[in-house]
Amino acid sequence: MSWWKFWSDEEDEAASPDYYEEGVQLARREKYHEALTSFRLALRESPENVAAMEQMAVVYTRIGMTDEAIKTYRRALEADAESPGSHYGVAYLYLDRGQEEAARRHLEAFLENPPDEPQANEHVRHARETLEELRGEQPSGTGRGGSPDASAGEGPDRG
Repeated sequence: MSWWKFWSDEEDEAASPDYYEEGVQLARREKYHEALTSFRLALRESPENVAAMEQMAVVYTRIGMTDEAIKTYRRALEADAESPGSHYGVAYLYLDRGQEEAARRHLEAFLENPPDEPQANEHVRHARETLEELRGEQPSGTGRGGSPDASAGEGPDRG
């Protein structure tokens, strides 16, 4: 039967690759351009895949393409206006550009709907401290100095 499927137009869904997971694995191995290709293929199959968009934005950030990262986070927020990963990521990109008001709005949105996974606790703490600093409050911890290392594949898994 599998021989016939090879020669027919039928697609075996079990055999189709998981482009999102492939992209995550490639990004973890710092094969960023290959990871972007996989995430693009994942988006071709599922254009509203917020997790794939977020991972693309992380990869764009890592290779220094911050304009593309911001565009990709914005696209993810169009698909899911409450996406905590997108709010968090774009907030720190805006902060790095000195756009503190935009960063503040996105940190507030992130903290309104934070991920509840244990591995997100450090990001939630960091967002709270950064927001306190932006508001001119006494920070409760180490300060804003950029986001914690958010390597591809971490954060809310929406895949």
